Amino acid sequence: MKLLKITLSVFFLFCFGFANAQDDLMNELNATKSDKKEISSAAFKGLQIANMQSTKLPQKGEFYFLVSHRFGDLTNGLNNFFGLDAAFTKFGGIYGVTNWLSLGLSRHTFQKTYELAAKYKFANQMDGGFPVTIVGYNTMDIRSDLKTDLYPELRTDDRFAYTSQLIISRKINNSISLEVNPILVHKNLYDELTDQKNTYLVGTGARCKISKRLSVNLDYAARVNLPEAYTYPYHNPMTLGLDIETGGHVFQLVLSNSQTMNDVAYYTTASGINGGKGIFFGFNMYRVF
Repeated sequence: MKLLKITLSVFFLFCFGFANAQDDLMNELNATKSDKKEISSAAFKGLQIANMQSTKLPQKGEFYFLVSHRFGDLTNGLNNFFGLDAAFTKFGGIYGVTNWLSLGLSRHTFQKTYELAAKYKFANQMDGGFPVTIVGYNTMDIRSDLKTDLYPELRTDDRFAYTSQLIISRKINNSISLEVNPILVHKNLYDELTDQKNTYLVGTGARCKISKRLSVNLDYAARVNLPEAYTYPYHNPMTLGLDIETGGHVFQLVLSNSQTMNDVAYYTTASGINGGKGIFFGFNMYRVF
């Protein structure tokens, strides 16, 4: 908790200090705008804040090829060569069916999981009008590592897990964007000693633009329905990221307390940071076609 407070304090002090330097210029530009209401530019540059989804969607006909990578625990040092010996990888694609709907498919190293995703927009933030952007996001995980020879009573639906999310963002100004995200994670197969069937979380995220092509991002999700006497070895997930826009793609560098990247696992199995251990470095890369 102390580390979380320090991280949040440094992040927001840096962001708001940078944003204030641009207020006068933005006020002059806003004064020249007409009364016509227009859709605000995207609150976030990437489809993800860092690990958590943002309210950005592909445009109709756009295809995003994505590669994500999370190295092992940095704090193990040379024992795992600073994480290089124990990495997780994600490959996938996302297609913009319309300007308000996208569909995605990805494959994850963790539990050999296939993740299906749908993202759909309910409302846009409007300049001088509607105050926020609202997006729905649903995923379905299919675990392919489960074998009937090890689990004789395994049923098909035991392989499935789901998330449902309602993502709400607001672009405060040209530098600062904020997000809140109620989340439900449902698992058909779970360990009753260390897990639960349904997990409810409230996610939050922020972006601070520091230059034309760089921004610092942060996302954090707090679980809200764990019983007081619950034996739960995991922590609330948190990720700090750096967006780098380079023409046709967005590259994100991240530091997280979770090595997993599929939403079901990210929100329920974050294992660090505990006693300074469990810090995972990685990246997300999106290439637009």
